[in-house]
Amino acid sequence: MRAVTVAARAERPDSGPVRAFLRLVMIEHSVFALPFGYMAALTAMFLDDGTVHWLTLLLVTIAMVGLRTFAMAANRIIDREIDARNPRTAGRELVTGAVSVRTAWVGAGIALAVFLGAAALLNPLCLALAPLAVVPMVVYPYGKRFTDFPHAILGLAQAMGPVGGWLAVTGAWSWDAVLLGAAVGLWIGGFDLIYACQDVAADRAGGVRSVPARFGIGGALLGARLCHLVTTLLFAWYALATDAGPLLWVGLAVVAAAFVYEHSIVHPDDLSRVNRAFFTVNGFVGIALFSFALADLIARGLTG
Repeated sequence: MRAVTVAARAERPDSGPVRAFLRLVMIEHSVFALPFGYMAALTAMFLDDGTVHWLTLLLVTIAMVGLRTFAMAANRIIDREIDARNPRTAGRELVTGAVSVRTAWVGAGIALAVFLGAAALLNPLCLALAPLAVVPMVVYPYGKRFTDFPHAILGLAQAMGPVGGWLAVTGAWSWDAVLLGAAVGLWIGGFDLIYACQDVAADRAGGVRSVPARFGIGGALLGARLCHLVTTLLFAWYALATDAGPLLWVGLAVVAAAFVYEHSIVHPDDLSRVNRAFFTVNGFVGIALFSFALADLIARGLTG
């Protein structure tokens, strides 16, 4: 199976190191995190002076994409030997040689510099806290070597996006942002539990630790359901804390329905629709909630 995957990957026309690196870090998956960074930043702007500050929003975008790119590159570099032993991941660019380790490190370094530069341009607090945001990004890929709960580390890493988006605007700590960050962290940790169910056999054979490998697929799916239940409650708490209008509440209802659908199509004895749950449904969740949040803020008076 691995030989077929590698051969198929090798048949791709050479598109250059930059495109290969962007495939490596799956740059398009920024859609999972960016909407919530925007949601936090725009809410903070609304509560501050009711006006969108476009330069700040641009810097938030650059910072989040830079940090996520660094995190993905570091993850792929650190996990390349594990990826090579897993049929599902044996076609990844660092395994096949489509991207060299040196290129991946260079790309990771550039992405990290971009993140730190954007943080410095935002405000002193963002720059001071930036190194703390990097730590879980590097710890996460090692987590599967020393804990059965690496998904929690991933959730912590992703929770920093909304908090950072709020800090970028206000330069001050906000517990409202922490509520949104915790919701996002549990959301992403929950769907990572679902995604990891595909690798139970390979993880157990290779000594890779995870909730599905330790507690089984049924236990992991139960954990994902609990994560998404708490996520929904935290989203509602955030809406109350920020005096959200009716449009955001409609968005929360849509997201809750999406969670129900996501968990209805994945079962312990049928993982054939994991990719639909992971990519399609979760991409929809981020975009849908941000769209309703933005519409709600505009309805309440946010101006450009």
